[in-house]
Amino acid sequence: MDKIKGSMEALNSFQLTEDMRGLDAQSKLLFHSREVLAVILQGAVREYKGYSKKEIMDFIEADSISEDTEVSPGRTNTTITGDNEEYMLLNEKATLFDVDFKALNPALTKASITVKLHIDIEPQKNYSLPYPVEKRGIYYLARKLSSQLSFMTEQTDYGQLEKCYSIWICRDNIPKNEQYSMSVYEIVNTHNTSMEEIPKENYDLLTLVVIKLGNRVYNGKKGEADYDLLHFLNTVMYPHKADFIKIISEYIDFSETEELWKEASGVTGLGQCVYNDGVEEGIEKGREEGMRFFVLDDIDEHVTRERSIIKLQKYFKLTEEEAEQYYDMFASEA
Repeated sequence: MDKIKGSMEALNSFQLTEDMRGLDAQSKLLFHSREVLAVILQGAVREYKGYSKKEIMDFIEADSISEDTEVSPGRTNTTITGDNEEYMLLNEKATLFDVDFKALNPALTKASITVKLHIDIEPQKNYSLPYPVEKRGIYYLARKLSSQLSFMTEQTDYGQLEKCYSIWICRDNIPKNEQYSMSVYEIVNTHNTSMEEIPKENYDLLTLVVIKLGNRVYNGKKGEADYDLLHFLNTVMYPHKADFIKIISEYIDFSETEELWKEASGVTGLGQCVYNDGVEEGIEKGREEGMRFFVLDDIDEHVTRERSIIKLQKYFKLTEEEAEQYYDMFASEA
């Protein structure tokens, strides 16, 4: 069975998004977990067909996962990697990719060169909008591709461009005949009279994936096209049902944290523990234990100290100083 070991971070994200009534900022926590991303990428990214969830999770650059990368036009990066934030035009509204990250492209990576995929995950509450989601997705892809290069000059090396994916997961207001479907849009060579076939990697730079869920009830059958991906997303993108952990365990193994999950799903819930700020002594102890698991898991996954401290502040509502103290205290156990 192709399962992946579930981390404390993934456990926290599932608990904090248990109600999932809307798709607010809190719901993005799901897509910061590499376990969740690995399940999505395995089903949606062509380059990862045939790879296990564990292999795909290892392809993802944990430090690159971000939700503050800007989409807006008129911006440019100063390096080829696209890591630097772009500057804003006067009076321009900033638009952000929901969850933006990089991952290894195994199809093109060689011993002497590493090639990456630039991936954007966009969870959407509504599919039926005043404009086509597909057009917005193509626009995001164009921005993602262009942001890899700095100002254009005669010396600009377009050969450095790496492939971009934009994956849109639409939850509600799906036309009935489109519910529980996936559409993939990409560049293809449709007419070629040349004696030589142009290598696909020269133009295969943009892929848009639009996943449409439906009405909270997925009646697909195992073995059908895209079943695993749709079944998983239908479970995590709506308020959790009684069989939530049973279904999730088909993809992510939480057996080592099963007792913690049961405690977290009890009277208070882990999410409440996180935000309750120690009203009761027992909750405070559980909160610290959660942070301990969080830090040790990050160290095990080679997440940098700086990123772990940022996540501790975000998930446990700590000041930077408090997060540093907790990190150093628990890191000493590693």
